[in-house]
Amino acid sequence: MRELIRAGAAAMGIALPADAPDKLVIYHEMLVETNRVMNLTRVPDDPAEAVDRNYLDSLAPLAAPQLTDGVKTLCDVGTGAGFPGLPVRIVEPSVRLTLLDAQNKRVEFLKEVCGDLGLTDVECVHGRAEEFAADHRESFDLVTSRAVANLRVLSELCLPLVKPGGYFLAMKSVDSDAELAEAQKAIQILGGDVEKAVDYAIPGTDVRHRLIFVKKIQKTDKKYPRTFAKIKKNPL
Repeated sequence: MRELIRAGAAAMGIALPADAPDKLVIYHEMLVETNRVMNLTRVPDDPAEAVDRNYLDSLAPLAAPQLTDGVKTLCDVGTGAGFPGLPVRIVEPSVRLTLLDAQNKRVEFLKEVCGDLGLTDVECVHGRAEEFAADHRESFDLVTSRAVANLRVLSELCLPLVKPGGYFLAMKSVDSDAELAEAQKAIQILGGDVEKAVDYAIPGTDVRHRLIFVKKIQKTDKKYPRTFAKIKKNPL
């Protein structure tokens, strides 16, 4: 797996610290072991597929200069088993990372991984994004989320957490054109602007995904985010 990680990252133009492949492999081994007794996320049986779909896919944002210049604080909303936030933190140790998830079993797993890997400046939080925003409004340079919910819903959960001038990065499928078009109004209401959408491929595979860059251009009205029941029932 180490060589697959090194080769894939190099092909994507992502520089890895010397210890990153070892840490990603340990992370993967812990995930496989824990997933045997509790369902954290889907883990491909083929190590090569796991490298492509979990680790290299999570690192794809690091090829974007918007997200590597001046990003000091990152919140990964609905992180699940830690994707994309934890691989990003392993490769970019200067980033102060918050991993946010509503399932405590995932958060406890992530705490264990961070402890075993000796990762500092990582906070693993059990909570819902709309509640977390009450005390952490506009606190992060970058907020990420990987295929968690429809973009209209996701924007209301994530954009209130982004500092003006920062970015919300939604990781979506390449067939998300209609979803993006429907979310434009919500993004504008929440103080964001879609800067661009970039499709990317994992080298040597058929994996094709999309990065949607939403820049925070003004503060979000304090009435957002609403409760999740209201967000879901009546998306912006």
